[in-house]
Amino acid sequence: MPATMEAAGREALVEDILRLKRERRAVILAHNYQRPEIQDLADFVGDSLGLSQKAKSLDADVIAFCGVRFMAETASILNPSKTVLLPDALAGCGMADMISVDALLDLKEAHPGALVVAYVNTSAEIKAESDICCTSSNAVDVVNSLPKDAEVIFIPDKYLGAYVARRSGRRLVLYEGWCPVHMEIKEEGVAALKRRIPGAVVLAHPEAPPDVVSMADWVLSTEQMVVKVRELEGPDFIIATETGIIHKMRRENPGKRFHAADDFAVCPHMKMNDLERLRAALRDLGPEVRVPGAIRERAWLPIQRMLDLGLPSKDGFVGCRC
Repeated sequence: MPATMEAAGREALVEDILRLKRERRAVILAHNYQRPEIQDLADFVGDSLGLSQKAKSLDADVIAFCGVRFMAETASILNPSKTVLLPDALAGCGMADMISVDALLDLKEAHPGALVVAYVNTSAEIKAESDICCTSSNAVDVVNSLPKDAEVIFIPDKYLGAYVARRSGRRLVLYEGWCPVHMEIKEEGVAALKRRIPGAVVLAHPEAPPDVVSMADWVLSTEQMVVKVRELEGPDFIIATETGIIHKMRRENPGKRFHAADDFAVCPHMKMNDLERLRAALRDLGPEVRVPGAIRERAWLPIQRMLDLGLPSKDGFVGCRC
């Protein structure tokens, strides 16, 4: 297809999405790892929990959540009166899928009385069996808020858990889970980039392997990274997380240069949402993600306990074509 025809088709597709968004009284939320064209079209781009919280304050009937299933579930838990759409129903999360309810119950049985801290990158069913949730930006503070004499189970990411244990000084019972995308990022790749780009600032997500985290100048959540690169002069940044976030960084910081720590650190689940699926979701009001009432009530409690701590929010958003 000639480029001009392809561009015309893309423009018509975007216009369809915007029309359907108005008709459905919808808001489009996109995670920082989404495709560039999804980020450019979204009303807000940010971290998953921050986006779900943002949705609560919006006058909208429908939330089109361009992310993965656990994110849409969290949006449904926090916004039970709204219709939550996930453009591709198969957009899951490798880390979240590593832990089952049975595995968590076995872990709790082996550690009676332990408190369970669940990373938000978990299913609603897992949250329902947990005591409190955390994000990558507040995990250390959440763990530090728990009684000092309490045994703490941290699920599901062993790398984030190990980072939290080092920062908090607490002994944690860790589950053997990890992010398959962050596992792609290797120490030798970061070291080679540092040699090739002297003075480059390294930003790493705490889901990355410990040897990569140890090389970072800053260890941050996705949205904290976005904020930090605005603050620092640079001009070169090595980004050790999923590569989708670099689109947002380049858009906001045209005078700075961003280098993926690994070009293959791409989440296939995040990239399953595209413009065609987004249009279909708004047109058909499906696939819908709705957490059943009993599970929603139980899953809401650990999320609310986290929010009740009143930890400073590091979340930020980019408004686009609202």
